[in-house]
Amino acid sequence: MIHPVMHQSIIAAFLAALLCTPAAAALRPNVLFICVDDLKPLLGCYGDARIQTPNIDRLAARGLRFDHAYCNQAVCAPSRNTLLTGLRPDRIGIYDLATFFRKAAADAVTFPQHFKSQGYRCAALGKILHVGHGNSDDPRSWSVPSWRPKGGHFIHPPESAKGPITEAADVPDNRYADGMIADEAIRRLKSAAPDKPFLLAVGFIKPHLPFCAPGRYWDLYQREFFKPHSLTKPPEGAPALAATDWGELRQYDAIPQNGPLPVETQLEMIHGYHAAVSYVDAQIGRVLDTLESTGLAGNTVVVLWGDHGWHLGDHGFWCKHTNYEQAARIPLVIAAPGLAPGAISAPVETVDLYPTLCGLAAIPTPAGLDGSSLVPLLNEPSLPGKGHAFHVYPRGQRIGRAVRTARHRLVEWKVPGAEPGSAEIELYDYLNDPAETRNLAAEQPESVAALRKLIDALPAAKAQWKPAR
Repeated sequence: MIHPVMHQSIIAAFLAALLCTPAAAALRPNVLFICVDDLKPLLGCYGDARIQTPNIDRLAARGLRFDHAYCNQAVCAPSRNTLLTGLRPDRIGIYDLATFFRKAAADAVTFPQHFKSQGYRCAALGKILHVGHGNSDDPRSWSVPSWRPKGGHFIHPPESAKGPITEAADVPDNRYADGMIADEAIRRLKSAAPDKPFLLAVGFIKPHLPFCAPGRYWDLYQREFFKPHSLTKPPEGAPALAATDWGELRQYDAIPQNGPLPVETQLEMIHGYHAAVSYVDAQIGRVLDTLESTGLAGNTVVVLWGDHGWHLGDHGFWCKHTNYEQAARIPLVIAAPGLAPGAISAPVETVDLYPTLCGLAAIPTPAGLDGSSLVPLLNEPSLPGKGHAFHVYPRGQRIGRAVRTARHRLVEWKVPGAEPGSAEIELYDYLNDPAETRNLAAEQPESVAALRKLIDALPAAKAQWKPAR
């Protein structure tokens, strides 16, 4: 007699083999992967009472919301490299914006490249990989050339090279770039071939700086209801290198080159972030409406993913570029046919998405990926999962490798290959100090030792890739 668990495994293997035949390719689920730049979990479905995000909220209501999801580095290019390759930044050795990932990982097979080899038509719209600063797209990942909007950043041309931090123009949604991206996504969904599964990656740009959105989204909020963050200092006892000077923001007009932001500017930033989130939420809603109206929703896996979080004045920080909670924590929602809605509290990380999508599509998972499939959690949300997530941030020659558990975050700042004793250590206890006000590494040596063992089990961190001389 076959054991029930073995019997289920045999059935699963049979179905996977069946779905790998060309004749059955149309039975595979489509994948709509929605990427949002600089989106933190400041959303109604994550408990924020002020933000207006009805469309993301309705996706979360029919899907599974991950409450402790983390990026693998809080900056655009490395985060997206991890998403596509399934390899962490410290494994590849790319932490900057400018380095194309194939320079350091030439033979990596990205998840859309893998899906393409399994019979999927794969396309990218908007911002998926980071393109710019010398970086480029990856044509071998896509079945057709990637599509990007032309223009749509400012309605009123800025007088300086960078321009203002905000704009609120009285224009239709598709005068700005994200409205154009939604238009193109709608066209692609309406023209999807019925006999070939697709993977459509749709990358929205807002709420990335500058905070530009049609005026009606600004009108959803009253400026006087916002307040500057009450926590204005870095954690007590944290090493100086852990902080950010938010140089990204300081490039914009009327932003001081050093020191804090004036209160009026802080309120403009907070208001602008809310307006930009509501604007992109409306574009996501248009895409989801089309998925429903075309009849594709019943056989489509939908993923909503933010590439990293964003500091809105906490600790005196703005932008991302740290290992702290507000920069590292991301929204993640997965809705798939046959999955019951709910919430998952286990810590997960971006690198887990590659094997998860393979599992949901019943295609083979390549060997050598850094993440773990989330399919068991999707089927049983109460499971503990692997219990931790890893992320990194570089400062000069040091790499801050972090491990986040349900209770703690430990960050080990060390030059790759240097002796363990040379590291600077941060430890935060979110049960007793959820706002990260104090570095507790000296007070909780047992926790430090246990968490460093998790980091020690990882492959050695690589330094930033550089071309051979």
